[in-house]
Amino acid sequence: MSNLPHGSLYIMRHGRTDWNNLKKLQGRTDIPLNDEGRQMAEKARLEYRDVHFDVCYCSPLVRAKETAQIFLEGRDLPIIIDDRLIEMSFGVLEGIENAYKNPETQAYTFFKEPEKYLPAEGGESFEELFARTGDFLKNVVEPDLKAGKDVLIVGHGAMNSSIICQVKKIPLAHFWDAGIENCKLKQLL
Repeated sequence: MSNLPHGSLYIMRHGRTDWNNLKKLQGRTDIPLNDEGRQMAEKARLEYRDVHFDVCYCSPLVRAKETAQIFLEGRDLPIIIDDRLIEMSFGVLEGIENAYKNPETQAYTFFKEPEKYLPAEGGESFEELFARTGDFLKNVVEPDLKAGKDVLIVGHGAMNSSIICQVKKIPLAHFWDAGIENCKLKQLL
């Protein structure tokens, strides 16, 4: 990605939800922000008010959409929903509390040894996640960056990590090393 002009790429994870606080695996379960999550998005709006964006792409889940709306309030900026940015599906594991602490679950493997993860019933594989986010990067983000646009993606923990890993060439074994906290802006390019 070198042909000038060249924009910047930023990524942000949604604000906190009640399920985050309960340490429940959310996945595609459409949980809204809680008051803390809304306050985080408002604080981020003030903290990053001087960072320029030309366009925002966002997950279709309400916690990401609400974060983007609060974060970008007062800016004349399109928020474009793209289904490829939805969180990874964990199938039957969604809603389980502290799943990452129980070595008997696939969620534990997902967090501790992602390269060995096999999706639970109804869940999505890393290959599927990387395929859809990779398609988004190639067909949406790269043309925007080449046109000199500053791009913001608002999404989720696993989905965001898949983008970071692809942009930064991080292997799957280190998938979680790239993680970002709720409502923290990370510049990738």
